[in-house]
Amino acid sequence: MVHIRDWMQHPVHHVKPLDSIAHARAVLEEHRVNQLPVLVDGRLVGILTDRDLRDAFPSVFDTGMMNPGSRREPSRAPDDIRVREVMTENVLTLPPDAPLIDAARLMRRQRMGSIPVVEKDRVVGILTRSDLLDAFIAALDPHP
Repeated sequence: MVHIRDWMQHPVHHVKPLDSIAHARAVLEEHRVNQLPVLVDGRLVGILTDRDLRDAFPSVFDTGMMNPGSRREPSRAPDDIRVREVMTENVLTLPPDAPLIDAARLMRRQRMGSIPVVEKDRVVGILTRSDLLDAFIAALDPHP
């Protein structure tokens, strides 16, 4: 049986709740990932996705300057917004010894791009959609 530990990525790139979303965006871009676990002392407290950041980053159309009479509050700068304000809490996780097929089913059912892998309350890896596709290719490729 193939387990999550056989395909998960580690070490895990992550951010902290008090990091700015500007910093989080830089980490996503630097490591070319779409999700970042949010950790406090190695324990998972949330997850931040590229979509969370896209929704949080101010747009040139959302600055309040386009319509001076608008009652909308002007957007805050990305350096002033903390990860904890935009992250998702109560993250679904799986242990490293869980079957890979369980991860695939969970990700499909919940429409998740990744699953943090947790063992003894510590994040030990992350499994992404790309990791599942790599496992699928390896299982089906007649010429490895």
